Amino acid sequence: MQQRALVVSIHDVAPATQDRADEILRKIADLGATVSSLLVVPDYHRQGRAMADPAFCAWLRKLEQRGHEIVLHGFFHERARRPNETTRAQLITRFYTADEGEFYDLGYDEARDLIEEAQREFAAQDFRPRGFIAPAWLLGAEAERAAIDAGMTYTTTLRQVRDFVARQEIASQSLVYSIRSSWRRGVSLGWNRWLFSRLTSNALLRLSLHPPDVSHPQIWRQIRGMIERAVRDREPMTYQSWLTRAAFAA
Repeated sequence: MQQRALVVSIHDVAPATQDRADEILRKIADLGATVSSLLVVPDYHRQGRAMADPAFCAWLRKLEQRGHEIVLHGFFHERARRPNETTRAQLITRFYTADEGEFYDLGYDEARDLIEEAQREFAAQDFRPRGFIAPAWLLGAEAERAAIDAGMTYTTTLRQVRDFVARQEIASQSLVYSIRSSWRRGVSLGWNRWLFSRLTSNALLRLSLHPPDVSHPQIWRQIRGMIERAVRDREPMTYQSWLTRAAFAA
């Protein structure tokens, strides 16, 4: 029987978001979610290199020692608008995500250069992330090929976990919130309430959180309730530990 797991991922982790991310980690630990996958942005919105911040690196190191996982999450987490973009590209990169689909349409060389630059900076601080998750889960085909060739072993999308080593795509839709406006928050609450009930039988339950989520009481109440229910019969894991166990079970 496949093990029932909960993976909580904290997106957009960087020195600028450290305080809120730490608050989320403390709150979910109190609920029983004691480990998570931390999606760290190497240079969040070009505000400064994360690995050049000693206090941030020390904080990450302590979390890793406690069982949390470090994951590469893009590089700058922003995408410059292109001239003559198609309507589809505009909808995806502007409406769906507010100009943050950094790896949506990067070419192979540029994507690989950014990933390898991040790997070097992280390795200099003794971090060797194995997962690469693109901002807003928008990873184009060329960028995905670059991630594989750079040695990354997995990625996730909104609806899948992709194991590059086993060459498998595991269906698992993530719960996630859009909080940029009141109507988005309202839709997110209704959608995630329905989706959580629909995913009850899934072996893997994914909950993707962003630092601002903790600032919205209604959103946080729902998150808290879902974690409380999930940990009753699921083991909190990181993406990497879940993939390792899945490979061993196979």
